[in-house]
Amino acid sequence: MKTSNQMSKTRNIAVTAIFSAMSAVLMFWGSFSIPLVPSFLKIDFSSFPALIASFSMGPVYGVAVCLVTNLVNMLKTQTACVGEFSNFILTAVFTATAGLVYKHKKNRAGALLGSLLGAFLMSGMSIISNYYVIYPIYAKAMPMEAILGAYQAILPSVDSLIEALLIFNTPFTFFKGLLSVVVTFLVYKKISPIIKGKK
Repeated sequence: MKTSNQMSKTRNIAVTAIFSAMSAVLMFWGSFSIPLVPSFLKIDFSSFPALIASFSMGPVYGVAVCLVTNLVNMLKTQTACVGEFSNFILTAVFTATAGLVYKHKKNRAGALLGSLLGAFLMSGMSIISNYYVIYPIYAKAMPMEAILGAYQAILPSVDSLIEALLIFNTPFTFFKGLLSVVVTFLVYKKISPIIKGKK
């Protein structure tokens, strides 16, 4: 006979699988471009299921959702899996930070603080991952001049990759994180009892 701890762990694994499937769908079919940034920077809401998992079950489960989501999307990758690898790093930083803060301060203020700190760290990490991993790989297939050209089409004064990342990618990534935070705060209270088996 299963103990309550075993049952809780089984439920968490099942919920993680459901959130991972939801997140994978949101990433693959729910992404879209927005004005004022290059078209290859896409908005999607795939982080919010991971954020909910991190709050309701702990940061390990939030990161697990991020991992499975990107592994699934690697099956239809258009970036030789590099984009998915970068996305995993960023969303893992985001959800793990939020979950860790909330774990030590389990109230609405702790959730908000953790989410904002996670979004901030994710935006900072986007500079590192793009500058040292993503764009150097893309530059092998596409000249750096062409990459910069996509940014310069919006802001002609941009003359270096690091400047482009600071002006466009950093605020874009932070904004993307904030959107997931908003959605999470709208739905978390309603579904949290279901996730935890209290309904």
